[in-house]
Order: sequence, then structure tokens, then C-alpha cells
Amino acid sequence: MSFKKILLLLVTGVSVTSLGLAGCTTTQERDFEAGAQPPSLTAQTETTTPTSQPQERPGDVPYVPTPQPVVDAMLKVAKVNKNDILYDLGSGDGRIVVTAAQKYGTRGTGIDIDPQRIKEANENAQKAGVTDRVKFVQQDLFNTNLSDATVVTLYLLPDINLKLRPKLFKELKPGTRIVSHAFDMGDWKPQQTLQVEGKTIYYWVVPEEIPANLR
Repeated sequence: MSFKKILLLLVTGVSVTSLGLAGCTTTQERDFEAGAQPPSLTAQTETTTPTSQPQERPGDVPYVPTPQPVVDAMLKVAKVNKNDILYDLGSGDGRIVVTAAQKYGTRGTGIDIDPQRIKEANENAQKAGVTDRVKFVQQDLFNTNLSDATVVTLYLLPDINLKLRPKLFKELKPGTRIVSHAFDMGDWKPQQTLQVEGKTIYYWVVPEEIPANLR
């Protein structure tokens, strides 16, 4: 084969290869513009994303955020202030604890079993500038020590509230305020019931002596 023919074949091969690479690049760019993440970027994200503590068991309730007007009303009826220590059981994105810290200077702890919710809540606290007054703990609420709480907020389910009630009586000091969005506590009648934008709020105060029918 003559030198000219060999040279022609080499040039042609390089041109075809270049066209193939250009075609691949164009496809990747189009995929990325359509919302697909390039493989290398995906790998980098997976490597740099902090790992969370594994969730110890399924959650007791589905995650449904409490509307902000209901959050505001719950904190208002409980008369939270800067001297309170608030525990939100099933804290979700942290909005109750964060709002209490922002509006009233309240120290608060959010408890949630879902690591994704804890991550989201910490991000929200950071954005709100209240990380010095709040914290979020990935934990089973039934294993959480509530003894230093002066206010407890809930948005659980009726059966979970009833299961939780003996723990509240055992660990909370008399005078501790409890506020629940949507669900009551059976025979323990609330001291106040509110309606806010079609949502119900229940309010209790832990008594000095637990009534016999609730023990």
C-alpha cells in the first residue's frame, strides 16, 4: 500500500473518531440540560454527601407538615417564652421548634426517627439563624427523656397519643404544657380546644395528681 493511501486512511479514521466523540458530548450535554446528571457528577455527589444514622425502625406516622398558621396558634396557646424548653415529638422539617426560637427565643429540641427529616430540620434551623437555641435528634420518641421539657408539641395519631400518654405523665413535671395538632388523648380531656383554618388544636397542662381513670 502506498504511503499516500496509508496517510489517507489515518486521516479518515481520526475524522470519524472525532465525529463520534463530538456526538457523545452533544448527547451528554442534552441529557444534562434535560435534568439528567452526568455520571461523574453523580458519583461525586454520592461520595461527598454525609452519611446518616440508619433509621432504627419505621416511623409511627406519615410525614405531613403542620401548616404555619397552626404552628403559630399552637405556640400562642402554650404561651411559650424564652425561658421554656420545648420538645417537638415527630418534628419533621423542624418548623415548630424553629418558629418558637425565632419568635420567642425558646430553646427547643426536635425528635424524629427519620434521618431525612433531621437533615432538613437542621438546614432550616441554619437558614433561620437559630442553631444556638435548637437541636434535632434522630431518635425513637418513646426512648426520649422528656423530663426537662416545659412544653411538648405533637402531631401524631390517636393511638400513638394514647400510647405516649403514660410516658408524658411519668416524665413531665406538673404544669408542663402539651399541645397537639389534630388528635386528642382519649379520656384526658383538653383544657382548651381551638379551630384554626379548619384544623383542631388541643391543649393540656400536666396536673399535680394524675386522675385515677388516667393512671
